[in-house]
Amino acid sequence: MASSASISGLGSGLDTASIIDQFMQLEAAPQTRLKSRQTSEKAVLTALQSLNTKLAALATRSGELSKVAAWNVVTATSSEAKVAVTATTSAGPGSFTVRVDQTAATHRLEHAAAVGMRVAGSVPTTVRLDRLDGTAPVDLATDGTLGGLVDAINSSANATGLRATAVKVGTDQYRLVVESAASGAAGDFTLTATDGSALLGGATVRAGRDAQITVGDTVVATSSSNTFADLVPGVTLTVAADTAAGTTAQVGLTRDAGAASTTLKGLVDAVNAAIADIDTATRSSASGTRGVLSGDGTILTVRDQLISSVFPGDGTSLASLGIQTDRYGKLVLDEAAFKTAYAADPGGVQTRLTAAGTGFVTKVKAAATAASDRLDGTLTAAVKGRNDSLSRLDDDISAWDLRLELRRATLTRQFTALETALNQMNSQSSWLAGQISSLPSSQG
Repeated sequence: MASSASISGLGSGLDTASIIDQFMQLEAAPQTRLKSRQTSEKAVLTALQSLNTKLAALATRSGELSKVAAWNVVTATSSEAKVAVTATTSAGPGSFTVRVDQTAATHRLEHAAAVGMRVAGSVPTTVRLDRLDGTAPVDLATDGTLGGLVDAINSSANATGLRATAVKVGTDQYRLVVESAASGAAGDFTLTATDGSALLGGATVRAGRDAQITVGDTVVATSSSNTFADLVPGVTLTVAADTAAGTTAQVGLTRDAGAASTTLKGLVDAVNAAIADIDTATRSSASGTRGVLSGDGTILTVRDQLISSVFPGDGTSLASLGIQTDRYGKLVLDEAAFKTAYAADPGGVQTRLTAAGTGFVTKVKAAATAASDRLDGTLTAAVKGRNDSLSRLDDDISAWDLRLELRRATLTRQFTALETALNQMNSQSSWLAGQISSLPSSQG
């Protein structure tokens, strides 16, 4: 460009730099069309990727809800605040009473003698820990002080499973308290000198114990902690540590039609959101701004499959469950109708939602998966195709960059040669005119 500017109009008086630019605009017309196509392809790719992502999320969500247990929503209640109860989808309806016989406790030793924290010789340099479970005792090395023993017990390297504390009871006087980190009868232990003699004047023992409850009148359950996991299938009960013995709670397990309805509405909304995005992307110019995927048969097929999920395919409908389509081709859910149907026959509702091939949720999953599967989904294939097309366009545009660069260089050389020749001719003409004017006149 610099060289063309330097010779522009040198001999001809023409703006040859502008002329070259105009020629280049004509030469670049095919590349301009490629760039315009590239912009359109990128818009299509972005729309396809967005839809594919949304449908992949819908496939995941419907896959989780295609299991029967997902619709067995049970609410657990307890009449006593200190007895908490939770239920999973594997729980069934029912009720029972629970009486708290005792809560779980850690095994604790409170040693009698008070000593200085760092007084040498207060404790043996080796203290024996016996877990009383048949395993070999463990010898803990100390520096002979109470502080050293506390450090040895609490050291993560020793992994004692105990917690030691030095409690101040006077001026530089401390008593040792040690308890098991976990509650339960199996957490008992002793601390002695290696010869078996008492440590620090002996200890008052609070024995570890398991929590115990009675279910109904006679069924006794125990737990090393205050939590009873799967006390009945899918139900976990937790007793507060300060619950008094004899506390009684009534536990109720009821099917929650409201929670099931909320779950279903979430899925219906997700389907409608995907349909709305498809409608926007495929909108024709007759109905407003033309969508970037207008006329794309693949996308319209996905829409049809999502809508058809509401029809079981056996001549029936899901209207009795409150699921229908409106005149705009969207799904609607009558939550009151669904709750009524669920309360009357929860098992039947679960089947109609999750049955293989005909259930609403399984059909949504099949449609969303067919579109978005990362290996052979129709939208996944379309995204790959557009990416391949854009890659080829990038190559073609780059090739045109080189071609246009060479063409500009050629034009610049041609016009430079032209201007140089014209400049030489102008110089010769001026010289010749000067020579002629200097000739002697034939008159006189």
